[in-house]
Formats: sequence, structure tokens, C-alpha cells
Amino acid sequence: MPMSLSKFESMLKTNSVYFFDSLEFEEIIHYYLDNGKHSLAKKAVQLGLEQHPTSVVLKLLRVELLIFDDELQKASQLLAELEAVEPNNEEAFIQKATIYSKRNKHIEAIATLTKALPFIEDPADIWSMIGMEYLYLDDFTNARKNFANCIDVDFEDYSSLYNIVYCFDMENNHEEAIQYLHTYLDKNPYCEVAWHQLGRQFFVLNRFEEALKAFDYAVLIDENFIGGYLEKAKTLEELERYEEAVGNYLITLELDDPTAFAYVRIGECYEKMQEFHKATQFYKKAVHEDPLLDKAWVLLTKMYQKEGDYQKASYYISKALQIDDSNPLYWRSYAEINLKLNFYEEVIKAFYTCIELGDVSLEIYVGLSDVLLFLGEFKEALKVLVKAKNIFKQFAEIEYRLCGLFMLDGKETYSLLHLKNALAINSEHRNVLKELYPTVYELENIQTVIESYLKATE
Repeated sequence: MPMSLSKFESMLKTNSVYFFDSLEFEEIIHYYLDNGKHSLAKKAVQLGLEQHPTSVVLKLLRVELLIFDDELQKASQLLAELEAVEPNNEEAFIQKATIYSKRNKHIEAIATLTKALPFIEDPADIWSMIGMEYLYLDDFTNARKNFANCIDVDFEDYSSLYNIVYCFDMENNHEEAIQYLHTYLDKNPYCEVAWHQLGRQFFVLNRFEEALKAFDYAVLIDENFIGGYLEKAKTLEELERYEEAVGNYLITLELDDPTAFAYVRIGECYEKMQEFHKATQFYKKAVHEDPLLDKAWVLLTKMYQKEGDYQKASYYISKALQIDDSNPLYWRSYAEINLKLNFYEEVIKAFYTCIELGDVSLEIYVGLSDVLLFLGEFKEALKVLVKAKNIFKQFAEIEYRLCGLFMLDGKETYSLLHLKNALAINSEHRNVLKELYPTVYELENIQTVIESYLKATE
């Protein structure tokens, strides 16, 4: 904390007026900016300019605060005045470029920053800013070149390294990314960040053995590198080395606070190893860590469905639906579970919700109509199947059901028409009619149509 800060804050409390030289004001303002105290920074700028009205640095700090407050017109006017006094001030170039960028004038921002380069001793910050402007323009090639300039100056500029790899990723140019990272590692072989990024590129290309070696190097260089262990664990999963993957996920839990993500991945590994009890334990840890992680609730649901414990499965899928009730897959699961529990009204509600949410698969319509049939809601089942037929034009599963329902509704002509359609599409599926509508199937006129069709196709 600057020595002059307590004196400045004392002045504000007592409404006294103390003198500070311009450097002291700069120090105070930077302190407040670094600590996010913008109102105090503005007060310091105001008092500073009252005591030092010609200070270019204080005016530039005022410009910075105006830009922060989106008062871009005022900032531009003040910058114009400063340019008249110091046309080659590097900070003025930077602030002017920032204004252009905020106005989405990225080409103008790049031009302004380029003008600044000859007047700056350390151009890396400018190259980085130019690189970001090119990113806004989705010009990844030029963005990459500018970030590469930063790396040439400072090999440990990992922010620029990440941005270079990001550019390669956006261009789907993973092979070139690998070449670049190899070149970088030839000069800086003990850089865990570069090995980590190299592993990611191999992973994207499904070259998992090479990815694993890269992640191994990353965690050897930095044994506390959580990202390296996570990526290594994911790679081991792809190689079906699940026990080793679990070991690496567990290391991340030791290095940092536990995460629901890690617990879920461990659970999935145990599930793939058929160790369902352990998988369930870790899924429960995941929901304890993050009760709003719907994926973990769904994984628990599936575990209990496998065990045939539909009461618990129902509880867990309900938890997932409380978090995201617009996911048709969750409603489909809810329907399946309640069907096992014989809660048919809940099944109907779930199927209708699936349709409302855009899940218009054949299974949903057929399942809904079958449950409505079971409950004796023949007319409602018929409405559902008519809608289904408008979507699925030539499906025997629908036609046989329409045959049965129309017959139950006393509309024999329609029933026989749909039976003929069904037989023409797939005569071997006629057991659908026999199983769902046994009384209809045994009717003489139904049997006559079936026998006539089979004889005609012999």
C-alpha cells in the first residue's frame, strides 16, 4: 500500500486539502484501480488534475476511467487534446485503440496499435493487443502471428501460447499446432503448459498413446499440475485403462478442492469396470458436491434402473427434472420408470411432455397410445396415433394399432383399411395386433383379411 494512501484517505475523511506530487497521485490511482475501487480512483484523478492540471499521465488515467464507464465520447475528446500535446504517447495510442475496439472498429484499433509500435520499448503488450483484435475479426492467421511475436520475446508468455493454440484449434489445424508445439518444446523442453497443449492436440486427433506421453511429461515437470492429471485421466479412459484413470482423478481431488466433475468421471470409470456399488458411491458424492448437476442425478437414476430399484430411480430422475424440466430425455426416462411402477397417469404426463418438447419419435407416440389403450382411453389413443401417422407415413406399428382402435371404436371399414396397409408394409409384425388387441385379432373379418393377404403373397 502506498505510504501516501493513508494521508489521501485522511484528507477525504476530514475534507482537508493536502498537496501531493503527480507521482503520488499516480501511485494512489493505480492502487485503487488494481483493487477495483473505481469510485476512489475517480476521486483521486479529479483531485490530482486540480493540483496538476497539465499532467499528461493523470489525464490518461482519466481517459482510462472514462472508457471503463463507457463514456467513450468524452474519452475521445480528451485523447484528441492529449495527442495535440504529445502525438507519439504510447499510452494514448493504447487508449485510442481501446475505444475503437469497444466500438467494434477492430481494423481501426489494429491500425492505431500498429502506429504505436515504433514508439514503444517493449512491444509485446502491443502485439498481444493486436492479436486480440484479430481474434475479434476471426482472422486467426494474423492473430497467431502477433501472439507468436510475443513468444519470441518471452518464452514464458503462456497466455500468448494458449492463444496461439486456440487459433490453430479454431482453424482445425491440429497437425500444424503439433509442429509448432514441438518447435517450442525444442527451445523450452521443461514447459508443462506446452506438453499439456501438445497432449490436447494428440487427443483431438485420437492419437491417445502420444497424448498420454505428453501428459506424462506435463505432470512430471509439475507434479501439482491439476489440468495435466485431468487430461491424462481422460486419455486413460479412452485407452480403457479405467483403474489408472481413477488414480489420476483421485490425485486431482488431493491437489485441490473436490469437484463434482471428477466424482462423476470416477463413477463412470467404475461403471465401465462393472463395479456398480463404487460407481453409485461416487455419483452420490457428485450430487453432494453439486446438487444442481443434473447429469449426476441421471447417472444415479440409470444405476438404480439397472438394479431394478425403480422407487429410487424415480426419486433421482425427479431430482434431475427439478433442475432441467425441458430435457425430453429425462422425461422419457421418467416415463420408463413410472411404467415399471404402474403409475400410468405419470407415464402419460411424461410422454405428452416429450412431444411438447419436440421429442416426436415413433417410440413416444406408440408408448403413449399403448398406455392410453391400457387405461381404456380409446378415443385419446386414436387421436395420438392419427397424429403419429401424419409424421410416420409407412410404419406397420402404427397401422396395426389404428386397425385395433378403429375396430374398438366401431369403425370397421377404417379398421380393415389400416389392417391391409399394415400387412402390405410388414405382415410379420401382425403379432402387434394379436398382443395388444386380442379380441380384435380373433374377429372373423380380421382373420379373413389376414388369411387372404398371406395366400396372395405365397
